[in-house]
Amino acid sequence: MKFIIKLFPEITIKSRPVRKRFIQRLQSNLQIILQRIEPKIKVRGLWDRVDIDCPPEADALYEQIVMALGDTPGIAHVIEVQEYPLEDFDQVLDIVKRVWSQRLAGKRFVVRVKRSGQHDFTSNDMERYLGGGLLQQTDALKVDLHTPEETVNLEVKGEKVFVVERRIAGIGGYPQGSQEAVVSLISGGFDSIVASYLTMKRGAKTHFVFFNLGGAAHEAGVKQVSYYLWKKFGSSARVKFISVPFEEVVGEILQNVHHSHMGVVLKRMMLRAAERVSVKVKAEAMITGESIAQVSSQTLTNLGVIDRVTEGLVLRPLITYDKQDIIDLATKIGAYEFAASMPEYCGVISDRPTVKAQLKRVEEEEEHFNFDVLEHALENARVTNIDAVAEEFKQPGQLTPKHELQANDVVVDVRAAGEQQKKPLNIPGVDILTVPFFKINSEFADFDPARNYLLYCEKGVMSQLHALHIKDQGFENVGVYRPAGWSVGYIERKRCDVEFVWRFYGWQ
Repeated sequence: MKFIIKLFPEITIKSRPVRKRFIQRLQSNLQIILQRIEPKIKVRGLWDRVDIDCPPEADALYEQIVMALGDTPGIAHVIEVQEYPLEDFDQVLDIVKRVWSQRLAGKRFVVRVKRSGQHDFTSNDMERYLGGGLLQQTDALKVDLHTPEETVNLEVKGEKVFVVERRIAGIGGYPQGSQEAVVSLISGGFDSIVASYLTMKRGAKTHFVFFNLGGAAHEAGVKQVSYYLWKKFGSSARVKFISVPFEEVVGEILQNVHHSHMGVVLKRMMLRAAERVSVKVKAEAMITGESIAQVSSQTLTNLGVIDRVTEGLVLRPLITYDKQDIIDLATKIGAYEFAASMPEYCGVISDRPTVKAQLKRVEEEEEHFNFDVLEHALENARVTNIDAVAEEFKQPGQLTPKHELQANDVVVDVRAAGEQQKKPLNIPGVDILTVPFFKINSEFADFDPARNYLLYCEKGVMSQLHALHIKDQGFENVGVYRPAGWSVGYIERKRCDVEFVWRFYGWQ
C-alpha cells in the first residue's frame, strides 16, 4: 500500500527554501501522526510530493490511515497508488484493466497520464492507447474528454508506473507548525471552534485558553472539544490548554460596571488575560471567533474599543462569516454536537448593551473595577498539556431536578441581580435565597449543612452546571429546582440549543 501526497497549491509557488521548509515540516508531521498508527510506515519528502510506504501489516489499519491523511493540514489531496515496473503499453493496459474494469462498466471515462523522465513516448500517446484498449476490452460506454463520469489516472516516473486506485481530498492549508504559535480563546461554541480549526488549518500551532464561567461541567465539555480539534487536525504539535477561573471577574463587572458596557468590558478583560497567557506560552497572536455585528459587542465600533486594551495581535478568522456558514463548517469538521451542547455565557451579562461604545466611557467604567480580581484569576489559571486532557475526562453526575418542595428545602435563585429584580421568584411557604451565580460556589460552604439547597435559574443551564460543580466539591445537600410543568419542551421553546446540553451531559 502506497500513498502519494500532493501539496497544497500555495506551497508549490513559494521560493525554493520556503517550499523545502514546508515539505520538511509536512514530512515530520506525517511521521509523528502515522507512526502512532503503525511504527513501520515510512514517510519520504520529495520536491513535489511526499511518498508514504505502508508495510503489509498496515492493511488492517487502512481506514485509520486514510482518515489521518485527510485531516492533516498542508495536503491538497492523497493518491492511493499501486506501483509496477514499466515495460510496455500492453502491460500497463493489463494492469489498468484489472483495476478499473468494474468501475468503468456503463460509464463515460477519460484516461489522464502524468509523465516525468526520459521516454520514447508522450503522455498523449499512452492516454490514446489505454483509452482505446479500455473501450474495446471493458464494458465502458465511451471515451468522454470533457464530462467523464470516471477518470483513470496514472503517473509514469522513470521506469515505474503508478496506477491510481483512489483519490482522497485533503483539507489544504499549511503544515502544522509552519507558522508561529497562537492562543485561541475557546468557549466551546460554534464560533470559537471553527476559528480554532481555521487557524490550525493555516499552519499555526494553536494553544487553547478557556475562561471558566460555568464550573467543572462546562470546562469538561470545552476540554473535550479542544482535545478533539487537536487530535483530529493538529496532533503533531504539543500544545497547552489553559483554564482561567473567570467567575469572580464577571461578578466584579456585574457589581461595578454599568449594564450597557458590561459586554465590552468583559471582552477587554478576556483580552487582557489572553495577552498574559500568550506571553507565557510564547504565542504571537490571539484568536477569537467574533464576526461583524453577530452580537452587540461585535460591532466595528465595539471591536475597535475592545482591541485598544492590548498591544498584542488579535486575529478574527470569522470576521465576515455568516452564522449559518459557521454552523455548516462546524458540521463538516465533525464538531456540531460539541458546539450545540455548549451554553452561551457571555450573554448572561447583556442588558440593553451599547453598540457604539466610546473608549473614554469604557475606561471610566473600568476605573470602578478591582483589577486584583483579574490578577487572582490569572494566578489560579491551570495549564495542562493537551494530550493529558483525555485522562481528565469524566462524565458529570446526573442531577434530577425537583418539582415538589419539602419543608427542609431552600431555593437559591442564582440569576444575575437584574434578572432577579425583573422577575422576582415567589414561592409561598418556601425559603428563598438570592445569590448570583458568580458567588454561589464560594458562598455555599457557609450555608447550613442541615438544609437542602436547590438552585434555580430561568433557562435551567446555570443551575445545573453550578449544582454539579458544588457537588464535585463534596457537598451532597445541593440540587436543582424546576417549577412544575417546566419540561424539556419548555426549554426548547425558550432556547433551541439547550436541549443539546441536557442530552450531551445526560441530564434527562
